[in-house]
Amino acid sequence: MAIHEECGIFGIHGSADCASDVYYGLFSLQHRGQESCGIATNDDAAIECVKGMGLVGDVLSHDKISNLKGDIAIGHVRYSTSGGSVPENAQPIVTQYSKGTLSIAHNGNLTNADSLKKELEDKGAIFHTTTDSEVIAYLIASKRSSTPSVEEAVKEVMGIIKGGYALLVMSPRKLIAARDPYGLKPLVMGKLDDAVIFCSETCALEAVGAEFIRDIAPGEIVVVESGEIRSVDSGIRRNMKKCIFEYIYFARPDSVIDGISVAEARRNAGRILARKHPCDCDIVIGVPESGIDAALGFSAESGIPYEKGFVKNSYVGRTFIKPSQEQRKQAVKIKLNPISSVVRGKRVVIIDDSIVRGNTIANQVNMLRSAGATEVHVRISSPPFMHPCYYGTDVPDEEYLIACSHTIPEICGIIGADSLGYLEPSDLDVMLGGDDFRYCDACFTGNYPER
Repeated sequence: MAIHEECGIFGIHGSADCASDVYYGLFSLQHRGQESCGIATNDDAAIECVKGMGLVGDVLSHDKISNLKGDIAIGHVRYSTSGGSVPENAQPIVTQYSKGTLSIAHNGNLTNADSLKKELEDKGAIFHTTTDSEVIAYLIASKRSSTPSVEEAVKEVMGIIKGGYALLVMSPRKLIAARDPYGLKPLVMGKLDDAVIFCSETCALEAVGAEFIRDIAPGEIVVVESGEIRSVDSGIRRNMKKCIFEYIYFARPDSVIDGISVAEARRNAGRILARKHPCDCDIVIGVPESGIDAALGFSAESGIPYEKGFVKNSYVGRTFIKPSQEQRKQAVKIKLNPISSVVRGKRVVIIDDSIVRGNTIANQVNMLRSAGATEVHVRISSPPFMHPCYYGTDVPDEEYLIACSHTIPEICGIIGADSLGYLEPSDLDVMLGGDDFRYCDACFTGNYPER
C-alpha cells in the first residue's frame, strides 16, 4: 500500500473540558494523519490554538492542553493532500477578520482551489499557507461581512467551492459542521452529556464515551449554538457518492460510516476474493491493519486457516511518507516482519488492500519467501487503480499506477507472486452489502462525481 492518507477532524460544543475531549478524539483519529495536529478552543470569544508538526501525543502535551480553556473546541490531524508538509500548514486555521475571529478544521480537497486562490489574490488577498483550507477560511470571512450569520456565509461558500470536504467552523458562539454535496468525506454527529460532537469517524465518539446520533447528510450544514442544534440546507445536495476507500483502507475497522460497518465491508471483500480467485493454499494472512479483516473473510469463505503472518511495529510511520523509494523499502522492512515459524514450508495467501506502484507488495512477497514460504499468492481487496483522485486521497497520476501500464499477469510477475487476484468495480456494491452504488469509485473507473 502506498497511497496518501486523509485528515481527521473533531469538534465539540458545550463541554467544560473541551480541549481534553478533542485531545482524546484526535488520538483515535491519528490513523487519518500523522504529519501535524492541533486544537483551537473558544473561551467566551477568545480563541487559543496549539498546533505543530508531529503526532498528537508529541505535539499536544498535558501542559499545553491544560492551558486551553473554554467550552467550544475543534481539532485536526493532518496528512498533506493540498499544500506541503510544513508547520504553517498545520490546522486548525485561526483567522481574524472584521466580524471577529474564525477558526476552521478541514478534511478533503477542493478541485477549484487554485482558481479561487488566484481570483482572491488578484483582489488583494494575502495567504499565509499553501492549503486549500485557508482558501475556505478566507471565503467564509469575506462572505460573513455581507451575510446575517456565519452559517449563511458557509452556505454561500459551499455554492462556490468544489470537491470533497468535511468542515468544522468555530465562531465566538457557534460550532458549525458542513459536508460536501456528494458526501465524499465522512462526518458524524454525537452527544456527550449536554455537549454536541462532530468528527470524522464513529470510533472517535466511542473514544470519549459519546453517543452516536447520526451522519451529517451530503450538502448539510449543522449549527450548534447555546445548546440548540439546527440543520441548514445548503441547496446543493447531490446523490450520495461517499469515498469507497474509507471502507477499503482509510477508516478504522471499528467505525461505522453512513450506516455501514467498516470491518464487515472488509470481510465481505475477502469473501468475494475467495469466491472469485480461489487457490489451494495452507494459510491466509493479512497485511496489517486494513488487510486483516479481508483475510478473515477470505479464510471464512475458503476454509483455509487464518494465521497472523506479520508482526507490525506500531512505532514506525506509514511507508508512503518516506521521501525516496530506497527509504520506503527500508521502512517496509522495519514496519513489518514475517513470522517465520508461521509461514515456513507453507503455501501462503496474502491479502492487502491495494497496489499502487507495486513496490511495497513486492517487498512483502520477497520477505515471505525469505522467511520460508513455498508459494505466495496475492489477493487485493480493491480493483486495480486506474485513475488519480482529486478529492483528498492522493492516488497519483496514471504514470505512477502500475495497473495503467501492465496487465494483471504482468503485475504478478513484477511483484514475484505465484498468482494475483483483484476485486472488480462491480464487486464493490456487494462489498458494501448492496449499497446501490452510492459511492465514488473514480480511482478505479474514472467516473468522477464532479471535476
